[in-house]
Amino acid sequence: MQTVNRIDPLRQAITTLRREGRIALVPTMGALHEGHMTLVREARKYAEHVIVSIFVNPRQFGANEDLSSYPRQLARDSAMLEAEDVALLWAPEPEAMYPSGYATNIGVSGVSDGLCGADRPGHFDGVATVVCKLFHQVLPDVALFGEKDWQQLAVIRRMARDLDLTRPAASDIIGVPTVREADGLAMSSRNAYLTSEERAAAAILPRSMDQAIAQIGAGLPIAGVLAALCDALIAGGFATVDYAELCDADTLAPLVERGNDPARLLVAARIGRARLIDNKAA
Repeated sequence: MQTVNRIDPLRQAITTLRREGRIALVPTMGALHEGHMTLVREARKYAEHVIVSIFVNPRQFGANEDLSSYPRQLARDSAMLEAEDVALLWAPEPEAMYPSGYATNIGVSGVSDGLCGADRPGHFDGVATVVCKLFHQVLPDVALFGEKDWQQLAVIRRMARDLDLTRPAASDIIGVPTVREADGLAMSSRNAYLTSEERAAAAILPRSMDQAIAQIGAGLPIAGVLAALCDALIAGGFATVDYAELCDADTLAPLVERGNDPARLLVAARIGRARLIDNKAA
């Protein structure tokens, strides 16, 4: 596996790889776990070469968020990727991604406005900007993202459609189902922030979501179901619930009643030092 941290060697390596087949990109912020490895394995179905990026993007962290403490373990991550036969690791330093004088920002309105976008102003601008740069740097034939952050996936798909980054629109952005622990908790790098007691308590999140989805399917009023979901999380050990919303799966518009179009239940809640997010089809 090649490891590259500057643009010029990256472009040279990609030129060589492209002569030998298609390229799949798996963007990450490192601290890799089985969920990331699932993305890598899925990527092999679409391309001969898999490129993984590791970049802890400062532009998607707010002033009081965990940029300085976000786990960085490049040597461990690199070994995991090499074991999965990744062709190239793109691990730029911040100055390679955002050189002196950098002044460009990408915003995606609509799908980025509510949910995590409301709680984390500027977050999805940072996501869209760095992913757009990664697409232009790597020029992948296909890119894979986990469905755990459904809003992020919606933002990237909208950006790719609007800026003509895929061929045809959005078909080259692949969402991969969330990988879960045995108790149902979605795998996340931020799970490492939890104490053993907090980790055990966090399992109420997917269980309560499943119960809420069943109740919505049975025709119970959505507002009451969501309120009960929030109460269950607080009673189960979560400190706060940032949101619990039933939304249109594509536009992320909140739903007050269940229609025929695909919908997602999306939740963000805080326990200990971790802000956990999850979503499920509803």
